[in-house]
Amino acid sequence: KTLFKGVIEDFRGRASCYKQDWHNGFSSGFRILAPTLYIFFASALPVIAFGEQLSKDTDGTLTTVETLASTAICGIIHSVLGGQPLLIVGVAEPTIIMYTYLYNFAKNQPNLGERLFLAWAGWVCIWTAVMLFLMAMFNAAAALNRFTRFAGELFGMLITILFMQEAIKGMLSEFSVPEGKDQSLPIYQFQWVYINGLLGIIFSMGLLYTALKSRSARSSLYGAGWLRNVIADYGVPLMVILWTALSYSLPTKIPSGVPRRLFTPLPWEPKSLQHWTVAKELFSVPLAYILLAIVPAMMVAGLYFFDHSVASQMAQQKEFNLKNPSAYHYDILVLSFSVLICGLLGIPPSNGVLPQAPMHTRSLAVLRRQVGSLWSSWLFN
Repeated sequence: KTLFKGVIEDFRGRASCYKQDWHNGFSSGFRILAPTLYIFFASALPVIAFGEQLSKDTDGTLTTVETLASTAICGIIHSVLGGQPLLIVGVAEPTIIMYTYLYNFAKNQPNLGERLFLAWAGWVCIWTAVMLFLMAMFNAAAALNRFTRFAGELFGMLITILFMQEAIKGMLSEFSVPEGKDQSLPIYQFQWVYINGLLGIIFSMGLLYTALKSRSARSSLYGAGWLRNVIADYGVPLMVILWTALSYSLPTKIPSGVPRRLFTPLPWEPKSLQHWTVAKELFSVPLAYILLAIVPAMMVAGLYFFDHSVASQMAQQKEFNLKNPSAYHYDILVLSFSVLICGLLGIPPSNGVLPQAPMHTRSLAVLRRQVGSLWSSWLFN
């Protein structure tokens, strides 16, 4: 097969509808605000949770600042240059697990340690980017034709289980004093730990229940039609804001060892600044470890290729009746460059994520149906 044949064909297909996509997006006006806010919160909340998990697993070397920065940078790259703009990218649970293994390995190596962990992880990203580039060059995405809908749904179920597992672990952790804090709290102060855990469960279940209920408000028998539509469109972000505001109404004079708020260092603090300059440390990594980075890079490249492609495939299912062509080969090429950028910046890379990608398409499909129903009512009334 011709090298880059798939990329060239995808690029031509994308170029034919690129201008139209931007024109339609801007011409939709405020109608696009509802699905935008919905998918923004649906993407930001998991990234924040995964950032907190990564902060615990890497002893604060990587935090939510880095996961959010990666999601923002890669999201902008894929939205502007990507072949499938419906695809949502972010730092997913498999990336967190892989970076945890990388950190634990580097920490126990005398020639790496915590100081060179980010530089060594940068080499893993560099090798991963090279492998993804080769996959795009040799049209590896052609193998996606052999993946059935069942394989995609099965992979989506795996990601869902990982989400649920992390959510349960997070809620249970609220009943204990965080590692590194004073474990010998007075007995009368331990009541705050249990209260904090109970409040965590109330807030988590309350947000989940009210968000799901708000999404189905359009079919409710109560309230005016316009109010039900507003609740259905903006219910999820409103519920996030509401429950967050409720958490700030609680007492603040509690023991310091009780977990309450997510700690996020500012990007310009000395500990955070080391990420943006990690490229200077790349050649401080011994040659043996640079070559050894190929091993985890092979696993990451295979995971990203499958995860990114399946997420893109699920975002353009047949029932969505999309008109624009797919761009699997080209998107893998763009992914290789975004992984390289993240590695050089010392932040975990982002790739296509489930279930946010099909959720994004579905939210826009609801918008399309609403616009069509408005035109129908205007024509026939």
